[in-house]
Amino acid sequence: MTTSTPSAGSAAGNALRRGRRRPVDSTVKVLLVAAALVSIATTVGIVIALVQPAIGFFQQVSIVEFLTGTSWTPTFAQKAYGVLPLVAATVVVTVIALLIAVPIGLGSAIYLSEYANRRTRKVLKPIIELLAGVPTVVYGFVALFALNPLLQDIWPGGRKPAFQNLLIAGIAMGIMIVPTIASISEDSMSSVPRSLREGAYALASTKMQVSTRVVVPAAISGIVAAVVLGISRAVGETMIVTIAGGLVSDKVTFDPLEGAATMTAFIANVSSGDIPVGSLDYDSVFAVGALLFLITFALNAVSIRMVRRFREVYE
Repeated sequence: MTTSTPSAGSAAGNALRRGRRRPVDSTVKVLLVAAALVSIATTVGIVIALVQPAIGFFQQVSIVEFLTGTSWTPTFAQKAYGVLPLVAATVVVTVIALLIAVPIGLGSAIYLSEYANRRTRKVLKPIIELLAGVPTVVYGFVALFALNPLLQDIWPGGRKPAFQNLLIAGIAMGIMIVPTIASISEDSMSSVPRSLREGAYALASTKMQVSTRVVVPAAISGIVAAVVLGISRAVGETMIVTIAGGLVSDKVTFDPLEGAATMTAFIANVSSGDIPVGSLDYDSVFAVGALLFLITFALNAVSIRMVRRFREVYE
């Protein structure tokens, strides 16, 4: 019995190639670490930028008044600093957006993952993701000048939606976040092992049963992450709600037919005005921004926890 041993030349060649790869690996590692540090530094910078003005605001306005007040009029003669009207409008728009985006996005993901053939998937998925590249200001103008007149014509009853209202803003925002939910959910469903599908088909399951009872539960962690990311995008969206949602913030309203200012709409509107830097009205922008940051941070924390809880690991 004979055994073959690598020649001295091949061993030297392998050692040379390993030596060449080491600088490349080290460079890539440094670049990846730098990218991670930039992300962390950006987050820290945002926190630092928000903290000082927000502290100045809460030194003059009670945090209880801020969180429980039902009128937000910092730029009016009769000033009030209750943020609930902004929060209520943000919640209404986000809920409307999710009611539209989750069924459409999840349905699109199921079709692309389970029903569409490879050629159809290659055509349809980029088209769906193309919606994510449309500037949000375009969504806002389409909602205001195309969608709202249509709603005015077909809306039943005597009362019609206002010119700017939360309903059209929520619809436009829902369409905007469809690609986010559809793309991430489809990627998660496609990663489900084929053996699970084959086992379900072997038990005489239909394609619908396999899709809804096998694939979706197996991919639930990715679907949850997609939905929470969509919520984060909806909460943080600015131009759609600024253009189509309205800027009224003197009362709490959950009526989608009325116009109202969301947190991001208030920030965009006031930041472009002539408010003196360092004034209480100026600091109110940072107080709302800090609350928005905390809400987004909490959503992402919940998303990470839920993904870890429902994640399925397949060998």
